[in-house]
Amino acid sequence: MKWTDSLDIAIALADTHTDIDPHTIRFTDLHRWVCALPDFSDNPKQSNEKILEAIQMAWINEI
Repeated sequence: MKWTDSLDIAIALADTHTDIDPHTIRFTDLHRWVCALPDFSDNPKQSNEKILEAIQMAWINEI
């Protein structure tokens, strides 16, 4: 997965962090969790607030 795969990342996060409410997450935590996903293979430094916000919104929609 790459940073542009926001829906796939959101699905993986929803499956991995079932006890987390994505409305309340900090972007620093979100960034760390995305980078820790086993299928994530993008450059951690290529992230930005817009990308993390898109992932967060996709996660909210997923649950």
